Amino acid sequence: MGSRAAILAGGLALLAAQFASAQSAAMNAPTSVVAGNAFSISTSGSGEGTIFIVGPGQVLTRKVTLGNSVDFAEGSLHSAGTYLIILTSGSTKSSSALEVTPAKDPAEVSFLARPSRLAVSLHNGVSGAVYVFDAYHNLITAPLPVYFDLSNPSSPAQEQKATTKNGAAWTQMNSTSREGNDKFVARVGDVSSARVVQQVPGDPCGLKMTAKPAGSQLELETAPVRDCSGNAVPDGTVVTFTEDYNGTQSTADVPLKHGVAEVKMPAHPGARITVASGVVLGNQIDWK
Repeated sequence: MGSRAAILAGGLALLAAQFASAQSAAMNAPTSVVAGNAFSISTSGSGEGTIFIVGPGQVLTRKVTLGNSVDFAEGSLHSAGTYLIILTSGSTKSSSALEVTPAKDPAEVSFLARPSRLAVSLHNGVSGAVYVFDAYHNLITAPLPVYFDLSNPSSPAQEQKATTKNGAAWTQMNSTSREGNDKFVARVGDVSSARVVQQVPGDPCGLKMTAKPAGSQLELETAPVRDCSGNAVPDGTVVTFTEDYNGTQSTADVPLKHGVAEVKMPAHPGARITVASGVVLGNQIDWK
C-alpha cells in the first residue's frame, strides 16, 4: 500500500508540475500598432512555443523560446484591421486581439474628376472626389484636410477646402469662362494628384445676321458666332435661316465655317427672315 501511495503521489506531483509549467506560458502583446511599424511580443514561461498572428490578408508565424521576446520588423504587419495573436506551447494556448491602424501620413491620393469634357461657365459643372491612402494602401479614416484647385491659364483659379470623412472627400466647382484645358488638382499634405478637364464653348449667344441683295437673291451672313463668354463656337455648329413669305416658309441649315454661316435665299419683298442655332434665336430682318 505504501509503495502504491508513493507512486500515485509522484504521478500527481508530475502532473501538477506539468500543469504549472503549461500555465506559466503567457505573452504580453500590444493591443494596437500603426501599419508598417515595428513591434515586439514578450513571453513568459519555459520551453518552446509558436506565435501566430492572423488577420485580413496576412498570417505571420514565429517560433519562440518562452521567456524571451519576439521582434517584428518594420513592414511586417501592413494591412489595417483586427488581428488575433495566438501563443501555443504544447497543449497551452494564449490569445489576444491586435488592432492595426492606418498610418497618419498620406502617401497616395486616388482622385476622380468628372466630366472630362464640358461647356464653359456651368454652375457646379465639375465634380471631384478623393480617397486618401497610406504607404501600404490602407484607407486613412482619420479626418484630413483636402485642397482642391481648378485653374485655366486665362481664368482666375478656383480653390476649395474639404475634410475627409471615412477616408473620402468631394467637391463641386464651376467650369471656367474660357475654353481650353483646365488643370484640376487635389492635394492632401505633400501629396497631390492632377486631372485635365477640357472646357469647350457654350451655346451661341447674341446671334446676329446681315442681309444684302445679290440679283434676285439675298446674301445672308452671320457675324462671328460666339458664346456668352466670348469663346468662338466651333465650326460645324448648325445655324438655321428661315424665310417666311406670303404664307410659305423656307429654311436652310448651314454649318459654321471659319466661325460664320452664310447662305443665299430668294429676295422676296415683304419677306421676314430669322436666324437661330439650336434653341438660341438671333435677330430678325423684314426685307422690303
